[in-house]
Amino acid sequence: MGRVFVAGSINMDVVATAERHPRVGETVAGSAVLYFPGGKGANQAVAAAKLGAPTTLIGRLGKDAFGEQLRTFLAAQGVDLSFVKDTPEAHTGTAIITVADADNTIVVVPGANALVDADDVAMPVLAKGDIAVSQFEIPQAAITAFFRSARAAGATTVLNPAPARKFDGELLDLVDILVLNETELGLLTGRELRDSDDYTRFIDAAHSLAGSDRIICVTLGKRGVLALVKDEPLIVAGREVKAIDTTGAGDCFVGALASQLAGGNNSRDALGYANAVASICVQRMGAAPSMPTAAEVANILNT
Repeated sequence: MGRVFVAGSINMDVVATAERHPRVGETVAGSAVLYFPGGKGANQAVAAAKLGAPTTLIGRLGKDAFGEQLRTFLAAQGVDLSFVKDTPEAHTGTAIITVADADNTIVVVPGANALVDADDVAMPVLAKGDIAVSQFEIPQAAITAFFRSARAAGATTVLNPAPARKFDGELLDLVDILVLNETELGLLTGRELRDSDDYTRFIDAAHSLAGSDRIICVTLGKRGVLALVKDEPLIVAGREVKAIDTTGAGDCFVGALASQLAGGNNSRDALGYANAVASICVQRMGAAPSMPTAAEVANILNT
């Protein structure tokens, strides 16, 4: 079995719940404030680890109360933290999240995450069969260095270009699997896309990012997943569930996908499995704590 290595962010999510999101300049009354471990890197690592994949997280924490709490939580989930550094000169990454009617708005303050560098990602030794995962809450230069060394070792690279921003062709050339939502796909291809658009629009946009054997995977929330595998479209239907909090759903999908690929499953089966895993995640509050176990996933797949 291969291993999963995630180079990415580690945050404490400060979540305020309310009946609706405030408009600009408006104050609304909230119902609760909650603290959840999060950060896209940590979320993806927890998802993979709880599904049984040997998972290592590469990143940075501040030397503060949030950093201590996050380190304790991640270790309890079975994530290897050998390559997570304490960074005294910066605070632990923090996300300020408002949740209303199952939708969220997020402001991320990177803190120590912004200091992850090429030396950090060079420390783990990857091998053929391993899966290297990253996202855009750490510097792109570090991601490029991470993927370059992963490719040299024969590992498979998975990029989740979120939060959405442009990136250069050098990094794209190092990506084996690109996982993104309609907003990120629209930004990268210069198109206005909505999750309700016809599948042909997503397929057309995804084709412009495809190359050689690269898999493009577009997550569409309750509609499921659309992927280009060997330039052929594959649609995985969504699962009907009552969503409570969508925070971390995309990260859950990425971590689940990585865990299945590390286990030797083919891309079609891995995508279907990851779609089912994410459907469980959205029925719970919080990001990292909402990631399901392999037993929970098996239960819904069997029924």
